[in-house]
Amino acid sequence: MGRTAPEDHGPVRYGPPAPDTGLPVLPALASLVAAAAGRTAPEPPGGGPVLREAAAGYWWRRGLRTHAEDVVAAPGAPVLLLALLAAHGGDLLLPRPCPAWWSPQARLLGRPAYHVPISAECGGVPDPYALLETVRRVRAEGGDPRLLLLSVADDPTATVAPPELVREACEAAVAEGLHVVSDETWRDTVHQPHGTVLLSPAEMCPDDVTVLTDLGGALTPAAWPCAVARFPPTDPSRADRWADRRARVLDVLTALGAVVPGPLAPAAAHALDEPAEVTDRVRRAATVHGLLAAAAHRAVLTAGALARPPQAGRHLYADLGPLRTGLAARGVTDSPELEDHLTARLGTAVPGGHRFGDDLGALRVRCDTGMFLGATGNERDETFAAPDPVAVPHVARALADLRTALEELR
Repeated sequence: MGRTAPEDHGPVRYGPPAPDTGLPVLPALASLVAAAAGRTAPEPPGGGPVLREAAAGYWWRRGLRTHAEDVVAAPGAPVLLLALLAAHGGDLLLPRPCPAWWSPQARLLGRPAYHVPISAECGGVPDPYALLETVRRVRAEGGDPRLLLLSVADDPTATVAPPELVREACEAAVAEGLHVVSDETWRDTVHQPHGTVLLSPAEMCPDDVTVLTDLGGALTPAAWPCAVARFPPTDPSRADRWADRRARVLDVLTALGAVVPGPLAPAAAHALDEPAEVTDRVRRAATVHGLLAAAAHRAVLTAGALARPPQAGRHLYADLGPLRTGLAARGVTDSPELEDHLTARLGTAVPGGHRFGDDLGALRVRCDTGMFLGATGNERDETFAAPDPVAVPHVARALADLRTALEELR
């Protein structure tokens, strides 16, 4: 994590990376990369047919009618989002808070981005009434809102938006002429899939939603850059290149030379096909991180702070506002100072809410559950293999350290 002016907490340009699983590379994926290591040609812009067919199958299994011609692949979600923003034009609307990597893409293009408050229930999706009011205000001030970016399984709040809220927000956006981009990178990290209802906005507004997924969220190592986007299916007989957003995204990716590395493509396609070894790994990772997040959530509440119950991802978003007096006594009065304090105290990065678009004065942080897995590969393997990961000694010590660090602030 870096700041442009660390001495006075100046504008933050770059946010923290997404939390990693902590698992080693799956041998089946590593062998596919090794077998393709001699491939010198990259994938074509937008991905080759095998990779796009695999992505189409991934979405078919989730109830979204998709064909290879509806899919675009790119080397990572940030560059794919950049191409989507460039293809759509206009101003961007974002929930507050939102993933740290969203806003920089709009800044890079010089596009205005407006944050909309979330509801008390969950993050990732703006409050529908606040969304309508923000659109009205932006237009009254001469703005041109065209795009709403949201995430039903959210980073940083670790919540899953209920279907009725997603529907209300998407219908409000579509009624105002906005296109919706749904970042579903974390949908496969839901902690209790049988007890959590997750519906994609594309199921509700099929003609007005583009779905974005970074494979590093659950399927592949974060260091392997590959993301895919699903566009609303278009009748080829009615396709117009100037109005076809997928074609315009391909133009941007081509101009940037943003192509998936050739040796990674077979492994990415294999992961998207979801064989048993991949799905078993995804499910185990989600279960373990869910148990760790729940334990961290209990520690936060016990200390007198606040947090929404985590439902997905590998993190927890804590509001230490109730501990403001104790923090002020230690010279901590805003989010950057809170980040510095907890990062130094816990010995691991604890990014402040300002990196996710929250107010500087809000004392919020995102805690990565990876800090509890263990410091070595052997410790992490022990955590993932344990019937009760929270009871593993090094996990229990790390959780106790978090509890102590928070209780010191009371």
